[in-house]
Amino acid sequence: MIGIIVLVVIGLVLLFPVVMTKLTKRKLAQVEQAKATIARHEARLAEEARTKNTIVPAEHGLLLGSELLLDDQPGAEETAVLAAAKAGDWQAAAAYLSVEATADLRWRRQRELAQLAAEDDAWLQAWRAERPQDPTAALLHADAMVYLAWNVRTSARANQVTREQFDGFHRILAEAAEAAVAAAALAPADDPNPWVVQIPIAMGLGWPNDRFRQLWAELVERDPHQWTAHARALQYWCAKWRGSHELMHGFIDGAIAAAPAGSLLAPIKLEAYYEQFAQDGEKATAWQRPEVGAALDAALADLAAADPDHPRIRYARGWLAYTLTKAGRPTEALAQFQALGQYIPQPFTNFNDPRQAFIDLRVKAVQGAVEAAGQRA
Repeated sequence: MIGIIVLVVIGLVLLFPVVMTKLTKRKLAQVEQAKATIARHEARLAEEARTKNTIVPAEHGLLLGSELLLDDQPGAEETAVLAAAKAGDWQAAAAYLSVEATADLRWRRQRELAQLAAEDDAWLQAWRAERPQDPTAALLHADAMVYLAWNVRTSARANQVTREQFDGFHRILAEAAEAAVAAAALAPADDPNPWVVQIPIAMGLGWPNDRFRQLWAELVERDPHQWTAHARALQYWCAKWRGSHELMHGFIDGAIAAAPAGSLLAPIKLEAYYEQFAQDGEKATAWQRPEVGAALDAALADLAAADPDHPRIRYARGWLAYTLTKAGRPTEALAQFQALGQYIPQPFTNFNDPRQAFIDLRVKAVQGAVEAAGQRA
């Protein structure tokens, strides 16, 4: 009996590796099968995500991403003027800026030249030496100094700016303020732009609200609805600079109420909400509040009444496209994306990757519009 038991035990011992090998192989096969199943599942999810975030632009009246241009890039004429200035030809810049236009358009035309002069002003110095009483050159000089000050400060957060950078920033802004006063003395009595150039100076030097109101009174006496002035003043009045949410909204609400239809001041209210929500860290649902909806309706009405050649049309459409999408009104947003054509305006140009931000949001607008159309069908 004992012998039989011993034989059985020996047999089991000899059989154990064979059994374990089969179990191991079976387990490994199950693991591999599970891995394959997981891989197929992940591939399917990735394909669904890719499909979900992709559209065929032409099917929705849109251009390919590769065909899009940033709205703040200079056009052909301005590029030629900039090239001439770099080569020392200030006459081309003088002619370009002397074209009869509104104060706001004249301000926009000098932007790139002022930025260039902040980097290399030899051509501007030659212009001023030749024509020391030229108000256009004087204003351009003041504006270039503002850009130079911000170049010294950099766009970093305040806690990342060195003491030396801040000292240089404030010193150059103080010189810019003197240059702005000198430009105002040379300018025509009804020109608001020597006061427009002082708005970022007031922001950077921390002018108290009452002093800024005095500046603003001088400006609006000359041009009560100057677009750039209002867009810049909104920044002064926002909480991150020298105001608060209440002061910011009170300022832009008063400006919109006083402006004629088609001024395109109403879309600036959308930027005010952007500043508020960013400062407060609001959730995405904040864009769906009733007051935002009312601001959107006012901005749409302002756009409908505006001259099609208004220089701020793309700004208005950009903010409408952005806010309508965020507010859950994708069909209206899609119409704005379509009307923008090849241009990427604000607010997208404020992002680190404007093109991708623009494309991502218009995909969301298209998908929402398609879904809405399906629900109505």
